[in-house]
Amino acid sequence: MPDNFSDRLSEAILHTVAYSDIFDYPLTAPEVHRYLTGVRASFEEVAQALEEGPVMRTGGYFTLPDREELVSVRAEREVRSRQLLPRAIRYGRLLGALPYIRMVALTGSLSMSNIEEGKDIDYLIVTAPNHLWTCRAFALLVARFARFEGIRLCPNYLITENALALVDRSLYAAHEMTQMIPVSGMEIYTRMRLMNAWTDEYLPNAQGLPEVFTAANTRSGLQHFLEFISKFFPVRIFEKWEMNRKIKKLSREQFSSSESSFSEDVCKGHVDMHGETTEQELRRRLHDFAPAHPVYADNLNDF
Repeated sequence: MPDNFSDRLSEAILHTVAYSDIFDYPLTAPEVHRYLTGVRASFEEVAQALEEGPVMRTGGYFTLPDREELVSVRAEREVRSRQLLPRAIRYGRLLGALPYIRMVALTGSLSMSNIEEGKDIDYLIVTAPNHLWTCRAFALLVARFARFEGIRLCPNYLITENALALVDRSLYAAHEMTQMIPVSGMEIYTRMRLMNAWTDEYLPNAQGLPEVFTAANTRSGLQHFLEFISKFFPVRIFEKWEMNRKIKKLSREQFSSSESSFSEDVCKGHVDMHGETTEQELRRRLHDFAPAHPVYADNLNDF
């Protein structure tokens, strides 16, 4: 990395815009600042560098060169996202009211108002220990119910309170952590962010909540009641049975994915390996950009 701060900042901006380009998502200046890769800077410093750097400005958005058409793509997806968000929050809060679920957060494209037609609504769900697979079964029932409304829920990532510190410490995981929108369980969200302070190494400006904030702090009386009456049912027996059969089934189905993980405390069904694919696409964009801008060529891969 060069010692000159302005050069480092320009390269960080390019890296940030290239990452967002993978998702066909041009950034505003505040978004470039929040998700700036690897460099801590003020908004004023980022805003000035954006006017001087290699990225292109179209209205209030910044893109890679020759990618200005993404501004209209973002506008279309934002309309779709605004229509879908209230229902996503409603179903997220329904999930959050189920027994033993401690936090629900919107993740993926909808958390950035960038959802495509027909795509799933992704959630990260945190459960009480020893209840993950029971909660997963409940969540899948809610997802089936949502299908009658034409809503595709994807509760594909569940962890218990024992697994709040994530094992995957990559740029992709840092983006997922800092972009997620808590829908319920603010206390757990806060604890999870604190236990994953490593995200500051990748995204040092992305502290605190995202712009959209909807989480409730407290558990509902209904949830307390349902957990109380569940003590009279063989919940632990069901949990063990469901865990054993699902870990066996899902591990067999997703054995080829290095990003999938199934255990007592984690159910991470990432068969498409989005993290690895994103890193490959980012390297390709930076590689394609370098010949036309040799001043950046030697340093972009240092991020």
